[in-house]
Amino acid sequence: MFSIFNIWGTFINVLFYLSLIVSLAGLAGNALLLWHLGLHIKKGPFNIYLLHLAAADFLFLACQVGFSISEIALGYEGTLHFPVIFLWFAVGLWLLAAFSVDCCLNYMFPSYCSPSCRPRYTSAVLCLLIWALTMPAVLLPANACGLLYKGMSVFICLRYHWVSVVWLGVLVSMACGASMILLICGNCCSLQPPPKFCKVAQCLGILLFFCHLPMVVYWSLRPVIAFLLPFFLPLATLLACVDSSVKPLLYYMKGRQLRKKEPLRVVLNRALGEESQSNLGGLSLPMSQA
Repeated sequence: MFSIFNIWGTFINVLFYLSLIVSLAGLAGNALLLWHLGLHIKKGPFNIYLLHLAAADFLFLACQVGFSISEIALGYEGTLHFPVIFLWFAVGLWLLAAFSVDCCLNYMFPSYCSPSCRPRYTSAVLCLLIWALTMPAVLLPANACGLLYKGMSVFICLRYHWVSVVWLGVLVSMACGASMILLICGNCCSLQPPPKFCKVAQCLGILLFFCHLPMVVYWSLRPVIAFLLPFFLPLATLLACVDSSVKPLLYYMKGRQLRKKEPLRVVLNRALGEESQSNLGGLSLPMSQA
């Protein structure tokens, strides 16, 4: 029995230090991404989402590193660790859902949903609203359920908690659904290749399915999972850290040309710079030839 507990303890420690290493690498990558995307790449209706998403990932990883170092130094986990990192995680999830849905609508209905048909700062205003609305959406349930301080009312906790679970379920469904539509329509139902931001949305949707869902599941069923599967939170945290850290590498691979060495700014501008709206195309079904 004690050997089993020792194995689980070792496994959790491995996950903890892997998360710390991945977070440190991801901090560097997201810092470079924020520098180039914020200062050296022209802003547009789509890459503004990715700028805010990089900021949310940076804050998530920075808090993860800070709380992990504090836990190593003090020998115990801080009370605010999980609610704080989940706050920035939820911001990133909402931004990802908005980006995926925007790309999907623009691809399916280019004449009605293209950026040229809406106010210039629509994406920026939407991102700011997401930042503002995520705070109460996460902190109110966390406060009601005793995650911010000891003491809770079961009835109030359940009421706030299930509202947040429904909200997260809607976000995941929107992001996964939009990415799936882009994946199917872009590869099977269109004669034209999907625009680069649609390809980015496809890749981020796949990452969301494998790396975001465990953290959402843990938030939704936290008391049960914490009791039955104590290793689930460290595993979900590691996957969330991988997701936040791998995005800059994904953008780099999208913009990179084989057998050609180019400055990082050029590669990121090719991957994330706004392209002309005339090239965004739309859905076109293959026509049979007579």
